[in-house]
Amino acid sequence: MKPEYIQTLHPHPGKTNKKIALEKYTFIKENLLRILSETEPTHTELMEKLYENVKDTFEGGVQWYGETVKLDLEARKLIERTQTKPEKYRLAKG
Repeated sequence: MKPEYIQTLHPHPGKTNKKIALEKYTFIKENLLRILSETEPTHTELMEKLYENVKDTFEGGVQWYGETVKLDLEARKLIERTQTKPEKYRLAKG
C-alpha cells in the first residue's frame, strides 16, 4: 500500500515546508506534544528528549523530522515559543 503524505506548514509566511509520510508525522507529533505536556524545554532540550524517546523505534532522521513537525505545529498554533531568553517551547495557550 502506498503511504499517505501530509504537506507540513511553516510558521513564517511565504516559506514552504516539506511533504512527509503521515505515519512518521503522527508519530513525531505525538512525541513532541507528550514532551511539551510535561515540560517547557529549549530547542536543544526538546530535540534531545525527542531523540532519546524515539531513537530505537523511529526509522529516519529524528532531528530532521522533529524540526519539520515542530515548525508545522507552530504554524498550526498547537505549540508556541516563549518570549524568554533562551527561548523555550510549550503547548499553545487555548
